[in-house]
This record gives sequence, C-alpha cells and structure tokens, in this order.
Amino acid sequence: MNMMDAIRSIGEREKSPVELVRETLEIIRVKNPELNAYITVCEEEAVREAELLTREWESGTLRGPLHGIPIAVKDLVYTEGIRTTMGSVIHQDFVPHEDATVIEKLKDAGAVIIGKTNTHEFAYGPTGDVSHFGPVRNPYDPSRISGGSSSGSAAAVASGMAFAGIGTDTGGSVRIPASACNLVGMKPTFGRISKNNIFPLAYTLDHPGPITAGVEENAILLNILAGPDPADRYSLLESPPDFTTELRDGVEGTVIGLPAHYFRLLDPEVRSAAEQAVRRFESLGSKVIDVDIPVMPEINDAQIVTIQCEAAAIHRETMENRPGDYAPEVLARLEASVRRAGWEYVRAQQERPRLIEAYNEVFSNVDVLLTPTLPILPTPIGERKTVVDGKEIDVIPALLSLTSPTNFTGNPSLSVPSGFSREGLPIGIQLIGNHGDEAKLYRFGYAFEQNRS
Repeated sequence: MNMMDAIRSIGEREKSPVELVRETLEIIRVKNPELNAYITVCEEEAVREAELLTREWESGTLRGPLHGIPIAVKDLVYTEGIRTTMGSVIHQDFVPHEDATVIEKLKDAGAVIIGKTNTHEFAYGPTGDVSHFGPVRNPYDPSRISGGSSSGSAAAVASGMAFAGIGTDTGGSVRIPASACNLVGMKPTFGRISKNNIFPLAYTLDHPGPITAGVEENAILLNILAGPDPADRYSLLESPPDFTTELRDGVEGTVIGLPAHYFRLLDPEVRSAAEQAVRRFESLGSKVIDVDIPVMPEINDAQIVTIQCEAAAIHRETMENRPGDYAPEVLARLEASVRRAGWEYVRAQQERPRLIEAYNEVFSNVDVLLTPTLPILPTPIGERKTVVDGKEIDVIPALLSLTSPTNFTGNPSLSVPSGFSREGLPIGIQLIGNHGDEAKLYRFGYAFEQNRS
C-alpha cells in the first residue's frame, strides 16, 4: 500500500488511523532489525496520536490530507519530547523542547510521526553508512548503501515502514537515497520549506524535502510542507502555489535539455536508463535537445567551498571540545573544511548571483533539464572506491556530482525512478527546473511515472 492508497483507505473508511499505525509498527518490528532505518521508533506517541485521530475520524472530522498517515522523519529534524540525535554519539541523548516548523505542519495535516530515521552522521556524507547507530541498508540489497544522508527515511519508505519520509538535502541528500531506493525525492527551490529547528549542515545549501513512493503524493506533501516562515531567515516570502495543479497536463510540446556536463562519466547501466528515459519522453511528445552550461565547473568549485566553510563554522567549537566523538570519516571531512580559506568563501558568495543567473539562462530554451540522479549504482556498504568504464573513482564525490550543483544554485530538482540494473539495483533520473518550477517538475515526473513500461 502506498500513501495514496492509505489516504483513500482513510477517506473511504476502510481503515482507521489506529489500524494504519499498528500495521506500520508491525512492519517496522519485522524489517527494521535488518535495514536499520530507524534510530527511534515512536511507538507509544504514535499509537496515542492515532487513537486521538481515530476518534476525530469516527466523528467525521479530518485535520487534513494526511489524517492518520504514518510519516518517517530524519533524525536531524527537531521533535518536541522525542530524542533527535543527528546520527551522532554527541547528541545521542538530546531531546528538543519544540518541534521544527515542518513537524508542526505535518501534525496540522493529521500526520503521525512514526519514528526518527537514521542519518549519515551530521548529514555530512552521501552514503548513509556512517552513523553512531550503524549503517542503513538498502531494501533492494542489504549489502549495499541506501544513499545518504537521508538514508533511513528512504529505506523506511521503500520497505513499507512508513508511507512517506522527510529528509534534508545539502548536496543531494534527499535525491541520492531516493534514487538508490527506487523512490521519488524532491529538493525544492531554496527557501521553499522552512529550516527552522532543523540541525544545519550548511546554512545556504540546506533544503528539507519529501521522499515518497510516487509523484502525486510527493506533490501533496510539498503542499503541506511549503510556505513562508518568519523563524527561518532564508524562507521564501511568497505563498507557494498548489503543486498538484499541473500533474495531469502531460508533456506534449515541451522541450527537455540534456546538459553535457552531467553525462561525462556514467556507469553504462545508468547511461542506458537515462537514454531510455529520453526515448520515453520523446514518445510522450517532448522535444529533447543537447545543451551546454559553461559555468558548471565554477558552480561545482563554489559549492564545495560553500559546504566546507559553512560546515566548519557550525562544527568548529564541537570539534575542538569533542574531536574523538566524531566518526573518523566525518571528522576528516570537517578537518578539511576547517582548512578552507575565508577569502575563498567570500569569493564564492560574491560570484553566486552571477553563477545562478548564468545557470538559469538554459531555461530560456528548455522547460526542464534531464540528468541521471547518480552516475553509479548503489555501492557495497563501506566501499569508497568503485570502477566506472575501467576507471577507478572515489565513491563520495561521484555520488554528489550530479545533485550538488543545484544546492548551490537553489534550483528545484526531482529524482524519479527510471528502472533497475541487471542485478536489480534501482536507478533514478533527475529533472531540474528554474526557480519556483516545482509544479512543472511534478508534471514531467508524473507523465514519466504513468507511462513506465
């Protein structure tokens, strides 16, 4: 059962919130020991909330579209009275005194927070296998990574341990695990979803986002999560549109751009899946053209400088006081971050408006860009080198290479499933739009999803 089925079952009175929550908790009991998607399962709180929602449901009252729907939340997002660990021993006993804005919005819509999901420590890694609480395992092959850093949220949704997941995305951390777990993941326009009371990795790159099995439920979730928030200084001030309005409009007469920079070094099976996606869009009426974005190397360099300097600012004091409490790999990344020069950060931010404008010039000729989400297949847990076309490459920069540019530019980017490798590992494609074009991305994603062969 996916989220749309669950919403229908509540609306048509086939299942009560208590039944949905108890069934989900039973699946967690069976599957979580192997996959390690959850750090904290909120069993008592979830059942108590479900009982209240069931009484409201019985009286004919629904709070919103998610009434009684169990949702998994990355353990970076503050939840009042429920521990929030950041995947680290440093915060293993931290219990927030208030909810993040996204949690308030979910509760207002009737959602049940079923648990807090495992994350790559402090979200500083795209593999999802470095956490104080152990690695998250991929539901399609438990010897492989689920992708990170929102690893647990994706594994939970993919295995039926939640109907949707909330993640955060600083270099791809919603889209990477969505691709690796055969799910839909949206990194919206920067500032579209409030970051209030979410532990930061990089102030100007962090984007919270929804992870779901399908495109329609992802758009429904973004409708709930989006909106201005005075408590987040980076929040977009304008009221968001309804992201479901274009879903069924089709793609006849549209133009898709294939940016050369994103297609350079790809696993052959990933390349083949992307080429099949192109053919499918062409069969649906899209024109596909090759495009070039000359500023890509500058954007990639500026993104790395930005994440390193902002992460160093966030962690410097803790690194000085408790260096031994970081996972060695995360500490090494942070130590490299601290060594970045301040002038590099200043220059990157000074150039940022120019680079964003130059990136967005491509949208005067195309509606969306299409790229693979990941250039490689999900790797074995703990593996940090892999071979593509006979060339040995580093796993971490490879996983980030196609998703991280739009964290710097703030463009909305949607990963949708596009098939499987010969070994049954999921492959995703990424659709990128101009600022504010989430509804258009959902339209393309939905057309693609509905016409999967």
